Amino acid sequence: AETGELDQMLMKVADFYEDEVEQSVKALTSIMEPFMIIILGGMVGSILVSMYLPIFSVMDYLG
Repeated sequence: AETGELDQMLMKVADFYEDEVEQSVKALTSIMEPFMIIILGGMVGSILVSMYLPIFSVMDYLG
């Protein structure tokens, strides 16, 4: 390889690894998305249960 080609080779290597990282990040986010939705749904559900449970217990006490 000639001396002037070093920067071109380094740019090609950088582009290759940039694409590799981009593909890995896309795969990881597509895997993690459903788990995050399930976790957030569980959090919202537990908040709703903790809000409505005292209301129902008061209604049972009164009724």
